[in-house]
Amino acid sequence: MLYYLHQLVSAYGTDSEEGRLVTHLLDTRTMYLCPRLNPDGAELALADRPRHIRASTRRYPHDEDPVDGLTMEDIDGDGHVLFMRIPDPNGTYKRHPQEPRLMVPREPGEFGGEYFRLMPEGTLKAYDGLAISVNRDPESLDLNRNFPTQWRQEFEQVGAGPYPTSEPEVRAMVEFIVNHKNIGAAISYHTHSGVILRPLGTQSDDEMIPEDLWAYKRFSAIGEKLTGYPAISIFHDFKYHPKEVITGTQDWVYEHLGALFWVVEMWAPNREAGITDYKWVDWYRDHPVEDELKLLKWSDEQCGGKAHHDWKPFHHPQLGAVEIGGWDRLNYWRNPPPHLREREAARFPAWMTQIALSLPKLELLRTEVRALGAIPGACAWRCATVAGCRPTSASARCSARPCAG
Repeated sequence: MLYYLHQLVSAYGTDSEEGRLVTHLLDTRTMYLCPRLNPDGAELALADRPRHIRASTRRYPHDEDPVDGLTMEDIDGDGHVLFMRIPDPNGTYKRHPQEPRLMVPREPGEFGGEYFRLMPEGTLKAYDGLAISVNRDPESLDLNRNFPTQWRQEFEQVGAGPYPTSEPEVRAMVEFIVNHKNIGAAISYHTHSGVILRPLGTQSDDEMIPEDLWAYKRFSAIGEKLTGYPAISIFHDFKYHPKEVITGTQDWVYEHLGALFWVVEMWAPNREAGITDYKWVDWYRDHPVEDELKLLKWSDEQCGGKAHHDWKPFHHPQLGAVEIGGWDRLNYWRNPPPHLREREAARFPAWMTQIALSLPKLELLRTEVRALGAIPGACAWRCATVAGCRPTSASARCSARPCAG
């Protein structure tokens, strides 16, 4: 959003082709840019030690700290939350035979080799020497699940909150959009997967109003062309689980208000590494070992080896001798590395501008003012206007002025 804002104010009023386009855009349309919907959560994620959090700062659903399990955190103080590996004959991972830095899954029924347990970097509470489960964040309210349309309770949709718009951040956005009826389209930027997501989230395309679907497909195709990101259906192509649906901003803006809406999942490290023809969500559950080798090569050649860290010994306070290393998913998977962030942001301004310029603009076509006759001490006028929606716009105001004399 800040990148787009900078482009708009820098290009406005200039004679370049981009300048003329931006000038026409800002002269005829209203743009609302929100760089951060969740400022407190963003600051919490960046404070002190790095951590991944997609919630606000409010604890949910419980106030107390986790009493057992593993809490993901940077325990060796190197500024990264990586992985820990522990030698274990019953472990489910092993070193790659040609690339020992890389941990790959053990084959079902495989025996006779050196195996490891692999888990996120972090500390443990109430460890019984055997079972390890990863705790949810104390702040586990997912703001994107707190929107009104198709809202479901915690047991049906994790992190949805106690009731729709229970959180001030979400309520502020909902009230702003509802009170600004001139909004005809919106885009919400997330990470990561490198895709443009369109509604519906809870039903198939067959259940969608055909005219809406046709419009969505046309605008989405423009997005594909201008950004290089594939545009896909949430319901058909982006389910976290094949038997479950997810709801959030996209369902509310489109289904409740009838406005066009997309969610953009920015950045795809696997595609950056040359991996193609993969399913966006399914890939993270299962993918070929060859893909891991491509990613490691990408880390070495394009990221200075920082996307994957070599394994280093560390004395863990509960587990004893472990090694810490592996993928830096927070800095290189969930977000683009610093040298590629501007490139990713630069993909989207042209698409946003084209969507905005395609929306209807109310234009005053004609104004008629007629005298209705003199009234002692005053005069009466009839003011009539004719308005319509046109691709171009002009603005005027009709005012019944008091008579002189």
